[in-house]
Amino acid sequence: MNQIAHAKDEQSVIHSTFTIERTYPQSPTKVFHAFADKATVRRWRIDGDGFAIAEFTFDFRVGGGEVSRFSYQGGPEIRLDAQFQDIIADQRIVFSYRMAIGSQTMSASLTTVELTPSGEGTRLTYTEQGAFLDGVDSAQGREEGTRGLLEALAAELQRSK
Repeated sequence: MNQIAHAKDEQSVIHSTFTIERTYPQSPTKVFHAFADKATVRRWRIDGDGFAIAEFTFDFRVGGGEVSRFSYQGGPEIRLDAQFQDIIADQRIVFSYRMAIGSQTMSASLTTVELTPSGEGTRLTYTEQGAFLDGVDSAQGREEGTRGLLEALAAELQRSK
């Protein structure tokens, strides 16, 4: 009981929204595919040096979702539980997700990915509205992490030309 009372004493919620805009030289169809295809998503989002993947399930449809459980360089397990709220092929993906480290919830977010033609490529607009909980994560840290993921997406798109 002491641990529960102690955790309640330290509860906090930081609400934040950030938007990242980025242009890719590939078509909206190609960029959309990188968000929709299970093997492609796994490559650019959770595979990599130092990552140990315990679980990855992916069901890309409205009402479907993703569960990812992984650790980095022997650290604690991180879990992402997502649900797809809206999907318009080659244009928009809206999903909600919860992240936890071990058994502690880090955040809950609503994310919109918009894809619009830009010359011969795609302008991606990524907007996340998050509730960051109990000082475990921050909007700044999440935005930095997302920028890194969008870099990994660029590398994936380049590889799969």
